Amino acid sequence: GHEQLLKMMEERMVDVEQKLRLVKRLLQDKVNQLKEQLTKNTKADAMVKDLYVDNAQLLKALEMTEQRQKTAERKNYLLEEKIANLNRIVKNLASPVFNS
Repeated sequence: GHEQLLKMMEERMVDVEQKLRLVKRLLQDKVNQLKEQLTKNTKADAMVKDLYVDNAQLLKALEMTEQRQKTAERKNYLLEEKIANLNRIVKNLASPVFNS
């Protein structure tokens, strides 16, 4: 009975050791998976930061472009007014010539 009990205990120990090795392997796989995910997340975080900086630069460039467009539109409007005034002056100058 004593040797049989010892043999059963040994078999249980072997079984427990096998299960522990399996759990250890599964945990190591999970650790490796999490390390990979951390690496991917770190790269993604860097990309997001780069995109944030790029976006800020693009917004600044857009604001400057819109400001230039408004300035150009104002200048264009003033030039059109000047042309209209010059046309009026030319018309007025030419009018007496044709009337006489």
